[in-house]
Parts: sequence; C-alpha cells; structure tokens
Amino acid sequence: MSPATSPSAAAVPAAPTGRCTFLGAGPGDPGLLTLRAVDELSSADILIADPLTAAAVRTHCPQGVQVYNPAEESDLDVAKLVAEAVRAGKHVVRTVDGDPGLDGCAAEEMLRCAKSEVPFEVIPGVAQSVGVPAYAGVPLRGRQGADVRFVDGPSLLAGGPVDLGAPETTLVVRTTLGQLPATASALVAGGRKPDAALSATLSGTTTRQRTFTSTLATIAAELKAARVLPSPVSAPVDPATSVIAVVGEQVAHRSSHSWFETKPLFGWNVLVPRTKEQAHGLSEQLRSYGAVPQEVPTIAVEPPRTPQQMERAIKGLVTGRYEWIAFTSVNAVKAVREKFEEYGLDARAFAGIKVAAVGETTAQALVDFGVKPDLVPSGEQSAAGLLEDWPPYDPVFDPIDRVLLPRADIATETLVAGLVELGWEVDDVTAYRTVRASPPPAETREAIKGGGFDAVLFTSSSTVRNLVGIAGKPHNVTIIACIGPATAKTAEEHGLRVDVMAPAPSASALAQALADFGAARRDTALAAGEPVYRPSERRPGSRRKAAR
Repeated sequence: MSPATSPSAAAVPAAPTGRCTFLGAGPGDPGLLTLRAVDELSSADILIADPLTAAAVRTHCPQGVQVYNPAEESDLDVAKLVAEAVRAGKHVVRTVDGDPGLDGCAAEEMLRCAKSEVPFEVIPGVAQSVGVPAYAGVPLRGRQGADVRFVDGPSLLAGGPVDLGAPETTLVVRTTLGQLPATASALVAGGRKPDAALSATLSGTTTRQRTFTSTLATIAAELKAARVLPSPVSAPVDPATSVIAVVGEQVAHRSSHSWFETKPLFGWNVLVPRTKEQAHGLSEQLRSYGAVPQEVPTIAVEPPRTPQQMERAIKGLVTGRYEWIAFTSVNAVKAVREKFEEYGLDARAFAGIKVAAVGETTAQALVDFGVKPDLVPSGEQSAAGLLEDWPPYDPVFDPIDRVLLPRADIATETLVAGLVELGWEVDDVTAYRTVRASPPPAETREAIKGGGFDAVLFTSSSTVRNLVGIAGKPHNVTIIACIGPATAKTAEEHGLRVDVMAPAPSASALAQALADFGAARRDTALAAGEPVYRPSERRPGSRRKAAR
C-alpha cells in the first residue's frame, strides 16, 4: 500500500480554506446592493464595514457574524485582521462605501493581501460619484456625449495638477460640506466661469438626501441661507458630511429629472403601530413613497388560556363538521396554521371546506399557507363587507350549516350576529389573545411625544388606545392618519387631530391617502414659493405649528 492511500494519510483533515471579499456597498441606499453582494454577505464570518452602509450590509449577514468598524476603531489593522482570519479558514467580507476600485484605503488593503498571499476577490458596487447624481436627477452625459471628469476635492485644494477638461466638460466633484465653498473657488481659479451651474447633494441616495442648485460663485451664500453652513443663527450640518457636486450644463436637467426627492413622503418618519411581520407590506409601500417607516408593536399575540376550544375546532375541520371557515385577520391564519403543524396537518386538511378571508392581506396569508380563499369581500374589507357577500344558508345546496370562526378574544360580535341572521350556526372560537405590548425604547417614546415623527398610521381603534397607553400621545405636529371612521373617533377621543382618512378600510388605501396628503402639501408649498418642510421640521424664524 503506498503512503498516499494509507489509512493514516487519508484521516488527516484538509486545512481550512478561507477567503476575503472586497465588496462595494454602494452610496447609501440599501436597495443598490447587487445580488452577488447579498449572496456573499450571507456567508460572512467576519464583517469589516465602512460606516455609511454598515447597517444595510449587516442585515444580510448571518446571526453570529463578527463586526468591525474601521472608522470607530482607529488602531484596527484591517489587512492584518484579514490575513489572520483567512488563514484560520474564515470568510471575511470587507465592505466599502461606493465601489472598492475607487477607494484608496481598499486598494492599499488589497495590495497588502496580495503581498501576504491572502486570496481575495472584488465585487464592484455603485460608485457614489455615479449613483448620487442619478438620485439627484442630474444626468452626467447629454445627447451630445460631452466629456465627464471626476475630480477629487481634497486633491484640488491641495494645489496638485487637476485637468478640468474643456469648458463644456461635466465635472463630478467628491468633497465635504465644509470644503465645498473653497472647492468651488478653486474650480473658478482653475478656469471655470463663476456662473457655471452647480448641484451639491448631501447624504445622497438616502432618505436624508438634500440637493442644492446654485452656481460656483453663489453656492456658499446658498448654503448659509439654507442654514446648512455656519451663520449667526444657524445650527449647521456636520462639515465632514460627504458631498457629491456636479458642475456644468447638465445641472439644468434637475428641474425635470428629479425623481427621488420629489416623492410625496420623501424623508418623512412614519410611525407604524404594528409588528414588523404585520407591517411588512405597509412599510414597503411607505418606502416606495420615500418615507422612513418605523414599526412599533402596540399589541402582543398570545395563545388562548384554554386550548381545548381550538383543539376541538381543528378536529372538527378534519372530520367534516364545517361548511365554511372564516378568517378575520392574519393572526387567525397564523394560529390555525400553528395548530395544523402541531398535529402534523397541512393545507390539504381544508379539502371540501369553503374558506373566507376578510381582506386581501388575510387572503395573502392564506395563499402563503397553500389555501386559495373562496370568498374575499368585493367591497369594504371588513366584517360588514364580508357579510355583504356571504351567501345565506340554503339546506338544498349546503349539506352542513356550520361556520368555524377562529379569532381574537376581544373581537366584536358583528360577524357572528350577521352569519346567524343569514341562517348559519357559528362556532366562535378564541384562536389567540391580544394583550398590550411592552413600551418601546425611551428614545422612541420621546420622539412620539416630542414631535420626532412626521406621521402615524392608525389601523384600528386598539392601536390608538394601546400606543397612547404604552408611549404617550403623539405631538400636535404629527400628521394623524386613520383607516376608518371608528378609528378616527377613537383618535379624537384621545385628543388627537385627524388629518387623513383612508377612502377604504385597508392598510394600502391608508398609505396611499397619506401619500396624497403629502403630495398636496408639497404642491401647496411650491405654488406659494415656499420651501418644502417635513411636518416635524422646525421652520426658520417661526414657532412649531400643527400641520393642517
């Protein structure tokens, strides 16, 4: 037997194989991460993240990933950390704001990896100098295909040779807020005309983005007037804030191409009194309008105190006791699904039973379970709307006269009474209990009471009562949006001014109504020649007032 095939040689474990991925995380918007980037992050053992995009990339990493922040750990030797971790068989992901190929620190770290024979790969990202102008509505190249030059502001200020190209060349300048006026002056000194158009974008591609359109000669005065740069009455933005400026004729297109900052709820902090699971679709819709939703649970869902009712109901489903089962909430679907899984059942247990859902959200939860509802209200998505479409009991066509109604312990009797009136027998079963949730963190409570939120969406009377109970009453600058008259009445009883009412009792209609309100508010300000402020923002020279 040769040594290569001996048992002892075969038993030697292979050395662990580690690797490092230098990954471009884009300019700030989490949605600009590439599919390849998300895939690589999902297998990271160690994450070394630049600060701007650290939170966004962390959400795609495994639970136990080790996280390092070079910006906060000044003594961190990134290249040494990478080398030691890779040799230990770890997958290190080094994320860079923007694109790694345009980052000098990342290039140096790659060079050290190469010298140390540490294997690495590079995944490009959306560069800040390209992504930010796109979000600001400034196309870098027009029909004539004029040249585009990328200029490093600090190098320009250092006095080094910088080729600005021909006068018609579009310049994309990376600088900071504090250095922007000096950078503009340096561009004039380099041959650009003082009246050359300039756009300057702060916090680009995020919902805190702000773009100022001016000229090289007037940008400093523009920023001071906007209370961004220091002035005798201003509270300035951090001068180290990153700025991407565009200089040239293409800036004129911003008035027609601006698509991001003109969203109806751009930058609005919107409080959604629901759990993340319940609020997912609603929050995504709000983000599409430019808002920043924050979910705060106001209720917690717990099993019923006595599970025997649900156990008998599930047995009845299997044995053919019911003609119909009606679901009035996503939580009811979840409760039944959990009982099914507990007993080893699946969606096939619904065979031969008609299934009703109170609305589209509940219907989708059933579809996710593998059940297509037979009845969803064609009009109002509520118990009353469900009753409008519910067929009366007919002994000729309905072999069984019984309906199963699994629901919350505090649900109203509207549906039960209506079904009985239609001739049905109803097994009204407590599938889950709703209790008031724990108070949110102190910071959130202060934001609610102090006017830190621009709007709050109330989807039921209980969300009003519970939010006020666990966190206090929203400030009077906060826009109050309610899903229907009953919820609005409860809000008013708690001393809240209702600004927005959904045209239909659905979360989607409520979000759309808030977006319409925000758009009308923006249009009114622009028509009056006034700046567009979020409800929570303090107006220069005025006291905070309730937004009407």
